[in-house]
Amino acid sequence: MPFKKILGQLVDNVPGAQGAIIADWEGEAVDHVSRIDDYELKVIGAHKGVILTNLRAAIVRLEGEDLEEMVITTEKVQTLVMPVTREYFLLLSLDRGDALGRARFEARRCVKRLQKEFA
Repeated sequence: MPFKKILGQLVDNVPGAQGAIIADWEGEAVDHVSRIDDYELKVIGAHKGVILTNLRAAIVRLEGEDLEEMVITTEKVQTLVMPVTREYFLLLSLDRGDALGRARFEARRCVKRLQKEFA
């Protein structure tokens, strides 16, 4: 599966992108492309995977729907998390700034490409 190529295109197309990772529902990295320390990106993926799992469960209980995307913003970084399948998710980390709209657009395109690879 050409995950690294797909992730590389995502990171290249988003200004300020620090890295992208595909992880399983436990937060275990499947593949990644990083402009920051690899270990740091994997830790971010693992922690955000836990948040995603818990938030998905809460939304299903409360609203009966599945979560489509999650954005976590801190002082310096924005993290975008999108489910790819029930078992896998995409995480894109980027500098905080004006690129969130572009990041969401490119991440949605990336998710569609990844879904085809998982099918």
